[in-house]
Amino acid sequence: MRFGFKGAPLLGLSLILVWSQTAVAQSEQDSCSTCHRVLPDERLSAPAEQFSDDIHATKGFICIACHGGDATIVGPAAMDPAKGYIGAPQRQQVPALCGRCHSNAQFMRRFNPALRVDQVVEFETSVHGQRLLSDGDPNVATCTDCHTAHSIKPVSDPRSSVHPLRVPATCGGCHADAERMARYDIPTDQLDLYQTSIHWETISEGGDLSAPTCNDCHGNHGAAPPGLSWVGNVCAQCHSMMAELFSESRHSRVFALLGNPGCATCHRNHDIHPASDEMLGLGEGAVCANCHSADDQGGQTAGALRMAIDSLRTTTEEAHSILLRAENSGMEVSQALFALNGAQDALVKARATIHSFDVEQVNAEVGAGLEIVTEVRSRGEQALSDLRLRRVWLAVSVVIIVALIVGLVMKIREMEHGGGRI
Repeated sequence: MRFGFKGAPLLGLSLILVWSQTAVAQSEQDSCSTCHRVLPDERLSAPAEQFSDDIHATKGFICIACHGGDATIVGPAAMDPAKGYIGAPQRQQVPALCGRCHSNAQFMRRFNPALRVDQVVEFETSVHGQRLLSDGDPNVATCTDCHTAHSIKPVSDPRSSVHPLRVPATCGGCHADAERMARYDIPTDQLDLYQTSIHWETISEGGDLSAPTCNDCHGNHGAAPPGLSWVGNVCAQCHSMMAELFSESRHSRVFALLGNPGCATCHRNHDIHPASDEMLGLGEGAVCANCHSADDQGGQTAGALRMAIDSLRTTTEEAHSILLRAENSGMEVSQALFALNGAQDALVKARATIHSFDVEQVNAEVGAGLEIVTEVRSRGEQALSDLRLRRVWLAVSVVIIVALIVGLVMKIREMEHGGGRI
C-alpha cells in the first residue's frame, strides 16, 4: 500500500517518527519540549534547548504560554488551533502576545511586582512600534529582536541580550547592518563610534554599569532619536549642572534657532570623548573655532574663558609642584596639600561653569581657586625658605664642628709632641 507523503512537510515527517519512538516517555505536562528536543531540524530543536534556561521557564511557564495548544497531548492534536495554538506568531503579533502578560499589572504582580507594565504602550509610541504596527513594516525591531525569543534572561544577567555590556551589540545587530538600514537612510557607524567613547570605556573597562549605553539616551521600549530641542534633557539625566547652565545661556536659544543639536554640537553624540581644556578657545582642536573667530564677540569670549581656566590650572600645578618639593625634602606640608584640593574643586566648577558662556561667572569660580592657590603657594614657598635656612645653619654647624675637631686634633698632637720633649 502506498501512502501519499510526497510533498509533506519535514516537520510532519519528523514528528511522526518522534511520536512513534517516544510516545510512551512523553511528559504529560510539556509534550512540546519533549518532542522538539529530539527533532533532527535544529530550527525546531534549538528553541526547546534554549528555553530551559529562559526566565519564563524558571518561573514555571512552558511553551503553550506563548504558542498555545495543549501540552498534555502527544501528537498533532497538541497543535490544534481550536485550543489556541498559533505556532510562530507574525512579527506584528509579537507586541500584543508579550503584552498579554506584561501589560497586566495584576498578573505581573505575582511574579515581579517591580516590573513595569507599560512596555507595550511605550513601544507603540516608538519609531519601531509605529513602523511595525502602523506602517506594517516587518523589518523593524520588535520584542523578540532585543530580548530574544526562547533564551530571555534578567537584565542583571551578564548573558542577557539587554545587559548593559551587551546592549550596544544588540542594537548594532540591526543598526550596524548596512543592507538592513539602507532602506531607512540611517547611518550604520553608531556602534563603531560609540565603542570609541568615554561612555563605553567607562562601562567596558571601568566596570561602571551606570554609564550610558544606547537605551539610556534613546529609551528602551519607546526608543526614538532625541529631538534637537531636548537632546540636552537626555544629557541632563547625568550632567545636570552643565545642562542647567547651558539652558540659561545665549547658546541654548541660538542653537535652537539654528537647528543645532544642543550638547552634541560640541561634544558629538555617539563618539563622546573626555572633555578637555583644548576644546575651549580658538586654538587647534577648539570646538569654539567651528563657529567663531578672533574678530567676533563669541571668539573673544572663548579666548577669555580659556585664559581664565589656564590661569587657575597652571598656578595650581605650580603650587602643587612646590609643595611636593618641600614634602620630598622632609618638610611638613600635608595641611597645605589638603588645602590645595579646594583649588582643584574650584577648577572643576569653573570648567562646568563654561557652559554658561559667561566670563564673569567663570572668573568668579577661578578667582575663588586663585585665592586658595596664592595662600597655599605662600605656605609652600615658606617651607622651602625654612628648608634653605636649615641647610645654611646646618652647613655653619658642620663648619664649626669640623673646626673644633681640627682644633682639638691639633691640640692633642701639640700636647703629644710637647710631652715627648720633657
